[in-house]
This record gives sequence, structure tokens and C-alpha cells, in this order.
Amino acid sequence: MDTKQRIALDLAEARERTHELLAPLDQERLTTQYDQLMSPPVWDYTHIGVFEELWLVQNLSGAAPLDVQLQHIYNAIETPRVVRGRLKLLDPARSSAYLRAVRERTLSLLEELNFDEGDPLLRDGFVYDLIIQHEHQHDETILQTLQLTPGRYRDRLPALPEARSVSEGMVAVPAGRYWIGSDRHEPYDNEHPRHQVDLAAFEIDRFPVNNGSYLQFMADGGYQREELWSKAGWEWCFTFGVEAPEYWYRQDGEWMTLRFGHMLPVDPGLPVVHVSYFEAEAYARWAGKRLPTEFEWEVAASWDGGAGGARRYPWGDDPPTSERANLDQQLLTGAPIGAYPEGASAFGCEQMLGDVWEWTSSDLRPYPGFAAFPYSEYSEPFFGDGFKVLRGGSWATRPRATRNTFRNWDSRLKRQIFAGIRCARDAGAR
Repeated sequence: MDTKQRIALDLAEARERTHELLAPLDQERLTTQYDQLMSPPVWDYTHIGVFEELWLVQNLSGAAPLDVQLQHIYNAIETPRVVRGRLKLLDPARSSAYLRAVRERTLSLLEELNFDEGDPLLRDGFVYDLIIQHEHQHDETILQTLQLTPGRYRDRLPALPEARSVSEGMVAVPAGRYWIGSDRHEPYDNEHPRHQVDLAAFEIDRFPVNNGSYLQFMADGGYQREELWSKAGWEWCFTFGVEAPEYWYRQDGEWMTLRFGHMLPVDPGLPVVHVSYFEAEAYARWAGKRLPTEFEWEVAASWDGGAGGARRYPWGDDPPTSERANLDQQLLTGAPIGAYPEGASAFGCEQMLGDVWEWTSSDLRPYPGFAAFPYSEYSEPFFGDGFKVLRGGSWATRPRATRNTFRNWDSRLKRQIFAGIRCARDAGAR
């Protein structure tokens, strides 16, 4: 299979998955904005096409867009989520027709294209990989939105892997100089350039925090004890009356959770999810620990002392499989703690990719020598103190859109994302 055939198949597979996710939705659920934190699903769908047209048609050929107005309505910077429900959006049928027309132009141009290794957009199929990963990321965003929609998304939820008896604990990571980031010619710019950092010795949880441990935090007054929270976190918790993770409800003395329209008892063996940075921070303090920095997280996931380098994934450089990680939107939730021993890192950390994104204590900042590419709006507007880095991917992340170096980010109060907790502490701290 040549490069063009592979690209065409990968583009088709990405679109097929998007259509599978949207297929159960009727017109109302496709076009309604259920929360100002999220977009109507049809906005994300059309945005996928607009972004493809911009990069794979306009920027590669100089051709004009099919409809210049769409370039503004579906621009994520120009139209923030809070206003998208009030915009005059394409209805699902017109949106689908637009995406088909864009794809025809994309494939026609791909056939005529001469890949120029001197062009960084085309080298190794970079710009096509960008578009495919972008669609994968919006699929996860769509799933966040579907958690908000009324009614059941699917009649039955997938069966989960069997839980395995594990010793949770922490693993020790020695002090040293470690490689961080990527030197591969691939998205995204905030992963570059590869560089070294010096880290003090630390310990990090072997597994993400499970619901059972989080229930203990709640039972011990975690949401009522101001001393566990940062000043901003306590103000948020008190102002909004937060007393449990998002989508948790108390029924007849039992904690229940709403998962895509199904009300289920909270399973103590699953990773806690839908917690904000503030909640993660408070839990860690209650446990006598802290959140890891993003560099600590990456080293625990990637460093391979035996090979003397950094792994692309916790288990090595081979791509993710269903035996190694809970990715690719198959389970619609995190898997039981200990379900993926084959996915362990060299240090022994498990479930670092998939299940839940993991909050770190780090603000999103550029690496030394950072250069925006291929466009500044992906990372640069978010550098600073307003956004915390998350690592690892979730069950809703496509395998192509996660790796040890991948940096996600969000504001500290966001809970609709599939985010959980893994704690750390300084070496020797008890």
C-alpha cells in the first residue's frame, strides 16, 4: 500500500467512526446545545469538515472555500462555545452534504499531489495526520456532549473486563536527568522540542485513583474541609455547592452515577472520573500526597532504564491494543483497576494511557525553543496560568491521538471531560 492509499484509508476510517458516534442521535439531539461548556454536536461535525477544507484543500492548493461564511461560524477561536447554540448552523443534512463535498476535493487533490519532503506540511504526511488526529479529538469532545443529552445513548452498555486483585501502592522513580517531549515530525507543536529536565526522586501511584478511595475521601468530609482545598478551589466548591464528582447522585443512601443515560451504582473498582483539577488537588492533599508534575508523569510513563531511552507508549514502541489499554471508545467508561497488566510502564505504573485523563499540577507552558507549527492558534493562546496539563488519554481517546508525550489541557474547574487522578509525592515523604 502506498502513502496515498494509506492516507485515504485513514481519512475514511476516521470519518466512519464519527458517523458511528452520531448515528444514534435524532435531529433535536444533534442541534441542541445542552450546556454552554459544550457545542451542539452538529457544530463539531461541521467544524471537522471546515478544518479539513482549510488544510487539505485551501492551504495545499490555494483553492477558495466552498462557503466562506462557514470559515467564520465554525472557527473555534472566533466563535467560543458559549455562543454556538445561538448561531445559524447548518442542519445535519446540509452539514453531511458539505463534508462529502470537502472529502471529494480532498481526495481529488491527494491523487494529484507530489509529496515534497522539503515541505514540512507534506513530509511524512504531516498535514494529513494533523487532520485525522483533529477529527479523533473532536470525536472525544462529541462523547463529552453526549453524556449531557437526555435519554439513553445506547440501549445496552458494553461489558467491562474482569477486575484483578492488585496491590495498589506507589512506585519509586529515582532522581536524574530525563528526556521530555518528542523530536518526531508529527502533531502537535507543544510536544516539541525534545529536551532534558532534572527531576528530584519521587513516588507515583501505580494506578489511577478508584471510586472506592474517592468515596472514602467523601465520607471523611472531603467536600466540607476547607483545609484540603486551595483558596480558589474552596471558593469554587463552596460557591457551586459541589459535593461529589459530576454525574453522581445520591439515591436511597447510595451513590449512583449517570453514564450515557443509564443510572448505575458507583463501582468502587473503576477509576474516578469527571472530577475537576480542584477536586483532584483536594483528594491528593487528603491522601497525604500531591498531583504529579507533567514531567514526573511523562518520566513514569516513558523512561526505560534498561534501554536507556524513552518509550513512545508505557509498554514500548508498539502501537496500542485492547490488551494494553482502554482506548478507542469501546467501553464507554474506565476499566477496573488492574485490567491491563500488559500496558505497564518500565517503572510498573499501569493504566497510564486510556481510562481517564490525569490531572497534573503543571500549567501549560511552551517548552524551551518552542516554535508554533503549523498554526499558532492550537497551543499559544492557552500558554500561561489559566490551564492545567492533563496526560494519558481516556477511554474516549482514539489510539492515534495519544502517546506518552501528548499534552492535553483544560481549565481547573472543568468536569465534563473524562478526567481522573493519579497522585505523587516526594521521595521519602510519608
